[in-house]
Order: sequence, then structure tokens, then C-alpha cells
Amino acid sequence: MTRSQDNAPGPITEMAIVDTFTKLIFGDEGYSERESMIIEALRTVHADVLRDSYREIGEYLRGLGVREMIQLVSRVKEHILEHGVAPARIPGQALRPGAPRTGGRNRGSH
Repeated sequence: MTRSQDNAPGPITEMAIVDTFTKLIFGDEGYSERESMIIEALRTVHADVLRDSYREIGEYLRGLGVREMIQLVSRVKEHILEHGVAPARIPGQALRPGAPRTGGRNRGSH
């Protein structure tokens, strides 16, 4: 996806969500504002990654099965359509893209 398509106005599509998840999985850096909004929507719908760094979210996504990934993409898309993409907030903690976060989820088997 080119940067101009990534920042295109209009609704966030399932493909944009998948592309953002793929960047997280491969540890890419330099997320656009639109990608950051998708990541914050992910944090909102899936509390297990709320406090995780981008790297940790990528590790989590890498471990998902296809069915789980499809369901997660659908949940993120649904959330964005219903609520927009307001950032998930952690009391007392500033959100910085890619910053390490404390108190992440239990990394048991998924």
C-alpha cells in the first residue's frame, strides 16, 4: 500500500486494517496517522494488547490463527464504524507510538 492510499480520506477498510496488522507483525516502523488510529482501535476492542508496545502487539498478532485474525479485523472494523477511532487511554500513562508499556497481558499460549 502506498503512503497516499494509506492516508486517503474515507472509511477505513478491512484491507487497511490487515495492512496495518501486517506492518505490526513484521516490525515495520513509521506508522501513519491512519495506521495509528487502527492500532488504537485494536487496543480498544482487545484489552489484552492495551498496554503493549507495537512490537508486542506484532508478536501477539503473529501467533493468531487465520480465523482469529479474521474475527479481530472484523471487530476493529466494527468498532471504527460505530465509534470512530478515539485513542484508548490508560489512566496516568501517555500513549506514544511504539513506546514500551508496563503491565502487558499474560503471554500464555494462544
